[in-house]
Amino acid sequence: MHALTIRGADTGAQLTLEEVAEPAPTSEDLLVEGLALGVCGTDRSIIARGVRRSAPGRDWLILGHESLGRVLHAPPGSAYSPGDLVTGLVRRPDPKPCANCAAGDLDLCENGEYTERGILGQDGYGAQRYLLDPAYAVRVDPVLGLAGVLVEPTSIVAKAWERLDVAARRPGGRALILGAGPIGLLAALLAHQRGYDVHVVDQVADGPKVAQVRALPATYHQGVESLAGEFDAVLECTGELVAAAVTRTARGGALCLVAGLHRGAEVGTVDLAAVSGALMGGNRTFTGVVSSSRQHFEAAHSALRTAAPDWLSGLMTTVVPLAKYAEAFAPDPHAIKTVIRLTDAAL
Repeated sequence: MHALTIRGADTGAQLTLEEVAEPAPTSEDLLVEGLALGVCGTDRSIIARGVRRSAPGRDWLILGHESLGRVLHAPPGSAYSPGDLVTGLVRRPDPKPCANCAAGDLDLCENGEYTERGILGQDGYGAQRYLLDPAYAVRVDPVLGLAGVLVEPTSIVAKAWERLDVAARRPGGRALILGAGPIGLLAALLAHQRGYDVHVVDQVADGPKVAQVRALPATYHQGVESLAGEFDAVLECTGELVAAAVTRTARGGALCLVAGLHRGAEVGTVDLAAVSGALMGGNRTFTGVVSSSRQHFEAAHSALRTAAPDWLSGLMTTVVPLAKYAEAFAPDPHAIKTVIRLTDAAL
């Protein structure tokens, strides 16, 4: 079978499509046919910097953590059957899990000894067939079709909203989403589902990102300079506009930094005294999220099932077959979500 493999650490990492051995069936795991793989910034970062930790016993890793697959074989008593659509959780605890991992909160690992499929120490889902422990499988409703591959990225913003639902002053008030990439637009979807007046900021003047914002419907702003007023819930999804996110959070409101690595000149210029004053004096809440656990996958699945199918399809602006995988990693400022079809199997 074919798989997307990444070799090399630091500089000189190489992504290739290779023939690899079929997974050896076990009596405990699901055998899954890979249908689709989502591509995100984490994948591009691994390609750019190299593999931090390969799968045990070798110097390469199968890439991919945003998955959609179909069960080919399920062990008795697993609650899954051949034909079921599934997506896989990403993180796994170490052999001696911390208290959070032992309780199933894998995203809150304290010891840092976890592995992550397709990212750190375990092969990912970028293969035509793979094994999946039923404990880390999440059933996907066939009604979602190819959009089932969006469950994992949606789980990240579901976790963000889990926190904002508690902390934001006025659910149903104004929500600001900084960034109109896939994470930002999915965050906007969940804000819209909660009844917020949604505002989304990005740099492009037109194209699919703008169209998706307006179709939600929400208000699109080209650049933070065009914003007016403060917002009850703010999600920073670019990693570059932290200072703007802080200053736009209303009294009693909440800000969440979502996923990506937040760095750069603007982050370094934040006045910590001013941030402290904003937190205490304005009863504001600042938090951040990365990774997710089963409850977030399930919340994400529910959110996607209630979304308009045409809107979800509009997020997947680039869909390529496995043989043309390189096209999935070509830069395109107007693209939203890129998906690789691992097989020709119908959904």
